[in-house]
Amino acid sequence: MFDLLTPMVPESVTLRNEFVTLEPIENHHAPDLCDALDEKVFEFMPMRSSVKTINEVRRYIEFQRSRTNTIAYAVIDNETGRAIGSTSYMNIRSEHRGLEIGSTWISAPARGTKINPAMKHLMLSHAFDVLGAIRVELRTDARNLRSRAAILKLGALFEGVLRHHLIMPDGHLRDTAAYSITRDEWAGVKAGLLARLGS
Repeated sequence: MFDLLTPMVPESVTLRNEFVTLEPIENHHAPDLCDALDEKVFEFMPMRSSVKTINEVRRYIEFQRSRTNTIAYAVIDNETGRAIGSTSYMNIRSEHRGLEIGSTWISAPARGTKINPAMKHLMLSHAFDVLGAIRVELRTDARNLRSRAAILKLGALFEGVLRHHLIMPDGHLRDTAAYSITRDEWAGVKAGLLARLGS
């Protein structure tokens, strides 16, 4: 059992299971990530600059690495050994033992496979079982029905919509759908993820 009054201390470590490896994102991942991109990747993310060319991907990596209260990862498909996306622990609240999993994207061929549940199993296991988190948040553009369905499939609880939460590059006022998983719910969520990965 973790001491709730002692802040958790997230560190940038590599996480690995049978399907996927999450490595702290670095510039050497740029060529693979550039190849993994398509026009849908950042459709619902509040990106202020284009991420298409190799130099733009390198800038994106540096931006992710420089964000405060964030640990950014490259998503490696164990079958190919190539980076196929990115995800992050964000908005880390060490004293309150909470964080958000976000800025997540994977290549089109990986969508709908075991990659996403394998990623989430790694990140949630590390958050709850190693770091001692009591709450993990997941947020997405309220218009992103694919992402919302995937979050619900994890077993996360829908908490509501943050209205006009972000200003998108095209001026759209984004409503953000907010979800969470608490420490008490983790055992059930974990069992569901393991069942999906074993099927």
